[in-house]
Amino acid sequence: MSDYETLDINSVLAGAVKMQGSDLHLTVGKPPVVRVNGQLVQMDMPGLTPNDIMGLLYPILTAQQKEQLKKELELDFSHSIPGVSRFRGNIMWQRGSLAVNFRVVAMEIPQMDSLGLPPAAKNIAQLPRGLVLVTGPTGSGKSTTLASIIDLINRSRCLNIITVEDPIEFLHSHKQSIIKQREVGSDTHTFAAALRHVLRHDPDVVLIGEMRDMESISISLTAAETGHLVFSTLHTQTAPLAVSRIVDVFPEGIRNQVRQQLADSIQAVIAQQLIPRTDGKGRAAAVEMLLANSAVRNLIREGKEYQLYTVMQTSRNMGMQTMDQALAELCFAGAITREQALNKAVDRVELERALRKNVLC
Repeated sequence: MSDYETLDINSVLAGAVKMQGSDLHLTVGKPPVVRVNGQLVQMDMPGLTPNDIMGLLYPILTAQQKEQLKKELELDFSHSIPGVSRFRGNIMWQRGSLAVNFRVVAMEIPQMDSLGLPPAAKNIAQLPRGLVLVTGPTGSGKSTTLASIIDLINRSRCLNIITVEDPIEFLHSHKQSIIKQREVGSDTHTFAAALRHVLRHDPDVVLIGEMRDMESISISLTAAETGHLVFSTLHTQTAPLAVSRIVDVFPEGIRNQVRQQLADSIQAVIAQQLIPRTDGKGRAAAVEMLLANSAVRNLIREGKEYQLYTVMQTSRNMGMQTMDQALAELCFAGAITREQALNKAVDRVELERALRKNVLC
């Protein structure tokens, strides 16, 4: 009898949460592996077999999800353990067996003050319209940042909020605002279909889980242009790269039009990454902040995204900051090491120059 026949997936997930992990990985030949403060740590359990993974996973999947996994060979889903946590799951096939990742999602939506965001981030929740992007690599806390902003809007303004997510991560309840959350697969057949219909429900605020293709980006720009406040995410390292990514998705012939749309609608871009703290108490957020002003909008129209970095460097009085400035401040405060800061730098030479000004880092 396999050791896993006496366990269910909830026990393994609860163990990952107890370890303060951000992710749980299940793959054949290894014990369950948990990412803790950015590092992979094996649980004290036997290596998994293909049957072990199927035995742990299949009891929590619906018949529809099993059919989708069989047909598509991959599956996004969500799972919840009352009193423990919620999880965002992804299953894929690799070398003929299943591999699974569970991302831990907190039951409570964290307040913005606890996330280490710049003070200017709070002002985003008061914007009347436009496009706000949160960017960064996988696992950098983009969904958490967005959830905290949406929660602040929900608590402080009387608006109609609609989200389209794949899958739903944080659960919001009605507060001052009305909030409707749609999950791809259970509430709508496809991401594109949900976005095409979302504007028919009189939204003030729209959250699009991810800008994943030309259609979703086009709908987001149109919604922001027509008076809605639109939030979404991209997988880019910096704010200027997010602008380039959006424009480059479109054919050459219409890129100038897209630049105009983006310049008119963009309000803010938050780029972030998480770095293990020197005190071992979780991870510190390094946050880059680009806020739209006339200089930013003109540079986007003219296709000069490479100059946005300079605008951020020289506009700290407006609440902007570059990733390297954020890293330097974390290093000066002793939250991260010099080596960690340099490893995450956008411009290593520029960051080294900044770090030399402070003997504490």
